Amino acid sequence: MRLVVDTNRIAAALIKDSTTRRIILTSRIRFVTVGLSLKEIKRYKAEFLEKAKISEVEFYKILALLFEKIDIADDIVIADRMADARRIMDNIDKDDTKFIALALAVENDGIWSEDRHFFMQKTIKTWNTIDILGFLGWQN
Repeated sequence: MRLVVDTNRIAAALIKDSTTRRIILTSRIRFVTVGLSLKEIKRYKAEFLEKAKISEVEFYKILALLFEKIDIADDIVIADRMADARRIMDNIDKDDTKFIALALAVENDGIWSEDRHFFMQKTIKTWNTIDILGFLGWQN
């Protein structure tokens, strides 16, 4: 299975040693995200350090571990699908359009998110964490 993962799921895994982190680091699922995700996480590094109560060194160690399991798609990969993605997502939440474009551009089984906006569109299957735990046969 391969899922597009939104920035908030990555941020959740970064901030807390949680179910989300365990899914990314130890499940058989492969993940892919847009380049914007890593840029956003680095941009808000100070907030993550404070929320997670970790050092900058720990931040980068966890980030490196996560991105060993998450591929980053170059913007060129999604460029051809942005028009379609805009038609699907811009009226719901423009900030999520690139994730829809990625889901349209690469082979995948849907998007992993807890963001209600993704569930409002009906083109790409959206998985929440409970759905993934069920798929994996894991208990929370």
